[in-house]
Amino acid sequence: MTAEVHKQITAEEIAHTFEEEAIPKVDLGQYAFEDWLTLAIFWIMALSVFLQFFTRYVLNDSYAWTEEIATYCLIGVVFVGSSMCVRLSRHIQVDLLFRYLPHLPARALSTAIDLIRIAFFGYAIKLVWVFIQVVGDERMTTIKFQKGFVYYVVLFGFVMMFVRSIQIAVDNWRRGYSILERPGAFDGTEE
Repeated sequence: MTAEVHKQITAEEIAHTFEEEAIPKVDLGQYAFEDWLTLAIFWIMALSVFLQFFTRYVLNDSYAWTEEIATYCLIGVVFVGSSMCVRLSRHIQVDLLFRYLPHLPARALSTAIDLIRIAFFGYAIKLVWVFIQVVGDERMTTIKFQKGFVYYVVLFGFVMMFVRSIQIAVDNWRRGYSILERPGAFDGTEE
């Protein structure tokens, strides 16, 4: 058996141990408007789900509208949150082909992908707008609001994705490469 060894330290040494770790500064500047909007919609959804759980399992008398509100909030989180992913280039992408392409074909393909993404979001905006014109006046099942409110949130999400994809394309053009061509430059692994 080995004996435990305790080193004697003073109260002053103990007090200084708390000073060694500096509290990191919080940088909220990295977040954009759509991040905060998504967070707000998420918390409305979370509160709605909690209220549904509480009324169903504790009070044994569920509020029917909570499930519908949670569903529509989830739609908002998905589409507004997708604009965050576009801004940060976090959507699923396959960059295996870019590892084997020479610089000029890789650059041309990356630029084409940027343009296709912009065109897709632009077309999606048009489709959602037409959809709102057709069914936007329909009423929700339990709370009797117009469903158009939900579809306008979807439209906002696509508009933000369109704007962010244009910003990403311009940044890629100015920088001379995209995350597809040099993923290490974006995740910190490239020196």
